[in-house]
Amino acid sequence: MTDSLAPLAKPPFSSAVEALEELMSHSGRAFLMGAGCSLCAGLPLTVSLTEEVLNNPSLKDLTKDILSVLTKQFEGSTSATIEDYMSELVDLLAIAERRKERCATCSTVNLGGKEYEVSDLQEALNQIKEAIAKSFETKKVNISTHWQFIKAVHRTLRTGKTGNAKPVNYLVLNYDTLIEDALALEKLPYADGFVGGVTGWWDETSFSLEGLAARVFKVHGSIDWCELNEETLPFRIRPSLTLPTGSKRRVLIWPAATKYRETQRDPYAQIAAKMRQELRPSQTSEVILTICGYRFGDSHINIELDRALHESGEALTLLVFTEQNKPEGQLKEWLDNSKIRDQVRVHAKRGFSHGSTFAVSDEELPWWKFENLTRLLGGERW
Repeated sequence: MTDSLAPLAKPPFSSAVEALEELMSHSGRAFLMGAGCSLCAGLPLTVSLTEEVLNNPSLKDLTKDILSVLTKQFEGSTSATIEDYMSELVDLLAIAERRKERCATCSTVNLGGKEYEVSDLQEALNQIKEAIAKSFETKKVNISTHWQFIKAVHRTLRTGKTGNAKPVNYLVLNYDTLIEDALALEKLPYADGFVGGVTGWWDETSFSLEGLAARVFKVHGSIDWCELNEETLPFRIRPSLTLPTGSKRRVLIWPAATKYRETQRDPYAQIAAKMRQELRPSQTSEVILTICGYRFGDSHINIELDRALHESGEALTLLVFTEQNKPEGQLKEWLDNSKIRDQVRVHAKRGFSHGSTFAVSDEELPWWKFENLTRLLGGERW
């Protein structure tokens, strides 16, 4: 059932919607999109994805044993997900690799009373990533909302506007390809770091091509990214493609809490550098970053946003759409900081914050949902 936008007709929320349209007319636009944006397409949130992966029958006993121990180590947590388990596994793998590189007598890692070698941990990590990719690939995906979102973002918002010369930047935390697919369906030229076709290879210079309408930065990788043999940069390879005998293909995704060592590897490091550059506009321009479907659970992303707010010379504005009833955690910290709070506008489930003020609503404000934000960007009103 479609949500009513009527609660947004009351001031000051109606004024916030009007300001949204005005802000969307700026040339420097970017969107940070989390897992909540993919829910309406039929893809699982991280909690559901965790259950699917843990119960995947294709996992080998070795991987099941490792996951069993990792889940027990998070007992008591109400928010631990498959990304936390992967992050833990990445940490253990780094320890084992370091010991092996230094020719230590003990180059294994003890987990649940068993010793695991580098190859064991790497195999388990690869299998988990494959299970995540399969979970996405087997879903029937409805792209209608994302297609409407792309149409809305790239339309002329006001009469007389001729459009924006600068490409829109999409900072995507999800592993799916909904944004890329929607851009293609709308026939908008975009760069995602690859050149080629359905099968492509990584080329950072593609982000600098002329005539782009959009750039897509997959901050945590993608289900169609693969490491091939000993190559250090990824390929985009469709799952149905059979490679020559002996070729090794590994799904290339990073859990949200990957550690410093992982984030220095390309293409992650290249993407992070591009993201930092785009969030720090020159003195003659500004950037409006709209954040939706993100719960601020990734410390790396939060740090990048925090630094950008402080280092942008007030040229960066955050438009946050959140399921929180009121700003909490990272959002509250920003709004409590007099130096940057005027750069943050929080559209919460039960109110609106900008600077030092918070207007409370006695009913739920539907703008926190990605599909309703899409409607607002498309010009629909109450």
